[in-house]
Amino acid sequence: MAKREKRFQVVLNESPAGGLGMATTIFLDTQTGVQYLQVVSGYGGGLTPLLDRDGRPVIWDLDHLEDER
Repeated sequence: MAKREKRFQVVLNESPAGGLGMATTIFLDTQTGVQYLQVVSGYGGGLTPLLDRDGRPVIWDLDHLEDER
């Protein structure tokens, strides 16, 4: 059976030492190139696409991603 590629990659993960407080993660959708921001604090959290100054989704250059594999 062929190995299945993961659709989402972690681009950035910032969390405080000890795991307490707010954790911020940026995910990359490897099929669309859209980046998402996840913020988790205590029992709450949220997920939203990253937007540029014009309100459009921030898109990763997927050709560059293929070069890294």
